[in-house]
Amino acid sequence: MPEDRLKSAYEVAMERLRAEDRDRGVEPARPLTKAQKKRIAELRQEAKAKLAELEILHGKQRSAEADPEKLAEMDEHYQIDRRRVESQLESAIARVKGTSP
Repeated sequence: MPEDRLKSAYEVAMERLRAEDRDRGVEPARPLTKAQKKRIAELRQEAKAKLAELEILHGKQRSAEADPEKLAEMDEHYQIDRRRVESQLESAIARVKGTSP
């Protein structure tokens, strides 16, 4: 059934990408359920609280230290801890979505 309007380049490109995905067997993303959205929000809140705690502890430790080498080491550990929390959050969200083990 022909359409009465012309398609934009964007629409044509999206149709082409969808067709390629179908050919490769890629499933389209499913919408999240309310329970999944709620759990993801909880996970983000927990991660936000952990990051705030890390920031407070790091600030207290920094104010008590004067040695530049120890300060640099503390900063490095703080960044590692932040990345760990963020990575754990991403993994937990992927598990809730069912996109990762």
